[in-house]
Amino acid sequence: MSQLRAFTMPKWGIEMTEGTIAEWMVAEGQDFARGDILTLIETDKITNEVEAEFPARLARIVTPAGAMRPVGALLAVFSEGEAAPAEIAAFIADFAPAGGKAAALATPAPPPLFSADARVAIPDTLAISPAARAQAEASQLDISGISGSGRNGRITHQDVTQAGRPPAPARDTGAVSIAPLSAQLDGHFASPLAKRLALQHDIDLATITGTGRRGRIGKADVLGRIVPPTMPETPAAPTAEAGVEIVAMSPMRKAIARQLSFSKATIPHFYLRNSAKVDALLAMRAQAKRATGEAPSINDYLIRACALALRAHPDVNVQVHGDAIHRHTHADIAVAVATDKGLLTPIVRAAETKSVARISAEVKALAERARAGRLQAEQFQGGSFSVSNLGMFGIETFDAIINPPQAAILAVGAARQETLGVDHALAFATRIKLSLSCDHRAIDGAVGARFLADLTRLIESPEELTA
Repeated sequence: MSQLRAFTMPKWGIEMTEGTIAEWMVAEGQDFARGDILTLIETDKITNEVEAEFPARLARIVTPAGAMRPVGALLAVFSEGEAAPAEIAAFIADFAPAGGKAAALATPAPPPLFSADARVAIPDTLAISPAARAQAEASQLDISGISGSGRNGRITHQDVTQAGRPPAPARDTGAVSIAPLSAQLDGHFASPLAKRLALQHDIDLATITGTGRRGRIGKADVLGRIVPPTMPETPAAPTAEAGVEIVAMSPMRKAIARQLSFSKATIPHFYLRNSAKVDALLAMRAQAKRATGEAPSINDYLIRACALALRAHPDVNVQVHGDAIHRHTHADIAVAVATDKGLLTPIVRAAETKSVARISAEVKALAERARAGRLQAEQFQGGSFSVSNLGMFGIETFDAIINPPQAAILAVGAARQETLGVDHALAFATRIKLSLSCDHRAIDGAVGARFLADLTRLIESPEELTA
């Protein structure tokens, strides 16, 4: 008998709950060596290459390409040596996810019966049994609408349990009329409810044989003759209009949509805008390029400036987690990188401790990995601040959406030469527009303004960035 092993959906990072098989790189029945790429798995943010940790054979592909599965779900079966189909089938049938509940749940969990919004305080004076009170509090059930069935209207455990159940499906589609029955039904040995149902659904009681005592026609007898309504056909998926192509969202695009919708809907954004003269910064960069043949980008200098400003203003270098604000020791700055699959934000860790040249090298490496879909989870998860620069696309100014749980993000526009008055004369200066988006739950206007003022000063005095 060959040895069979389960290949399951891996977990990269604490936020990963599911993944999609993008492509199998080894065919079913094919042998592979240690280090071979077995499959590509897409998560919310990245596409991971999964390497073989040992040589074996891909005996059976359980999850086809394009399918999404939770962490721990069975993706394939490996074998050492030849395995019989029945042996593989038995292995798959006996497989139990080791990853816990997430793997066992192939379908989304049903919504909770009670929401946190339904939480109500239960008055001490309310007539309710201790068990019912405990049940209601545990389930966060609003009991204001419950009529107690206990003595003197006391709410019982059974009342709470019953109230928490979903409504039972209706047995029939219409209400039962309480109008006087037709005299033509008087000759039938049937219950009053059965007669009303027969009238409502135009059923001849003469054609029904009662199953009740002494052949009495009951409600169930009539209901058994009612032809259930036909279910409407499932509406077809919308078809594309002429000239319109419908493209399904990738897992990454779904994650971006979910994350930014959550941010815009739940975070109270406010915006602080400023502009900074960058002539001295451009001159410094040009001098570095003449000296070494290459130079950091303007964005690299801005990351360094943000890091120093965050060090001076720790109240901006924060994350928001519920009712708690996490103040970070280091400036872990996420940098927005556009890829063909969507926006990624790899992080330069402890940027305040690094030179502009080192920041530049890290940003280049991270951007390359992001565009290749090779970022590790720790390279883009977390961060205490973000920088989004669209200046290279000619965008003069814009406001960015905060990337939660961070509390602020800086949007940077293109450099533009402007005229300004100096000593009653016109002069020229090159400026960039800055827009700081702040989470008002954690950052007040004055705090954000002081940070932006310091950031502007650092940009206009670039010698401090290389000190």
